Amino acid sequence: MAAKKSALIWLWLALAVFVVDFATKQLAENMLNYGQAVNLLPVLDFTLLYNPGAAFSFLADQGGWQRWFFTAISVGVSLMLIIWLKRLPRGQVLLPSALSLILGGAIGNLFDRLVYGHVVDFISVHWDKSYFPAFNIADSAITVGAVLMALDVLREMKQEKKQA
Repeated sequence: MAAKKSALIWLWLALAVFVVDFATKQLAENMLNYGQAVNLLPVLDFTLLYNPGAAFSFLADQGGWQRWFFTAISVGVSLMLIIWLKRLPRGQVLLPSALSLILGGAIGNLFDRLVYGHVVDFISVHWDKSYFPAFNIADSAITVGAVLMALDVLREMKQEKKQA
């Protein structure tokens, strides 16, 4: 019996996200001064910042235990995503690409936590004096992946409704 081909082929996308995230963080570290904004557009700056917490600096002010807590979560989620990809048939596109984007972003931020003890952020979006929390390429990939995953759920719901 022939082995079922899985969607693990999509791991190339996770690797690409990790490489681009790593490269852009290295550029930010080498070209920016911590906390000093470089204005690109009226609503966009590059500002090197370190986030020891999670999204929106959640738990950033804790004593350091959060580093290992978020590391454990990242490892667990990454393993779950790899298993999920392995179980998907190769012919799918939307869901495996979503999972791979999330996986690449999770591994990018996991690398930072393990190596530096914090996540390197450098993209700063704002309107006038109102600032969105700084983020990076990994965060962007996770967000795009989540949106694609939601679209896949909506697509499946629409298909199920047609079949009913």
